[in-house]
Amino acid sequence: MTRVKICGITTAGDAHAAAAAGADAIGLNFWPGSPRFVTEEQVRAIVRNLPHDVLRVGVFVDATAEAMEDATARLGLDIVQLHGRADRPPRCRWWQALSAGSPGWREAATASPAELILLDTPAGAERGGTGRIFDWTLARETGRPVILAGGLGPDNVAEALRQARPWGVDACSRLEIAPGRKDHRKIAAFVKAVRESEQ
Repeated sequence: MTRVKICGITTAGDAHAAAAAGADAIGLNFWPGSPRFVTEEQVRAIVRNLPHDVLRVGVFVDATAEAMEDATARLGLDIVQLHGRADRPPRCRWWQALSAGSPGWREAATASPAELILLDTPAGAERGGTGRIFDWTLARETGRPVILAGGLGPDNVAEALRQARPWGVDACSRLEIAPGRKDHRKIAAFVKAVRESEQ
């Protein structure tokens, strides 16, 4: 079964909508440069009554391993998702986010000790959440489980799954009313599209 992550969650209502739709994980963005940035206080409110089977994924950019480990311990995160570099691999479950097609990305995917590779559209300073897609077939070149991200929505996820055959999919900006505010109908339609593609 393809795992579904809804990223850029900023409210408890959006988190519960994702859970109700059948999402397997939510993404909580700890990078201050993101329009979907959440404080630790917000995170506690978001996850307080979230079903335990929905993974809480903390999204970090160029963070230290200690910062990611501390956030995991304090906030009950299940996994951290790292965009960029850390001083060392964190001592917790973690995913490495890479930009498909960027210089050295294949080698980085092969060498990374992360549990999974999240493959996203190159976004420069924005570091993701742009709503742009890339050549999905690149996901099959890593030789390891991949979460496919970048411009996925209810209208194109079935084709992305057909081309990439990923372990999971990650959607964010194309499920929004505004940055950080999710459209609950689009969340439900996205998860439904994933599940129907598996039949």
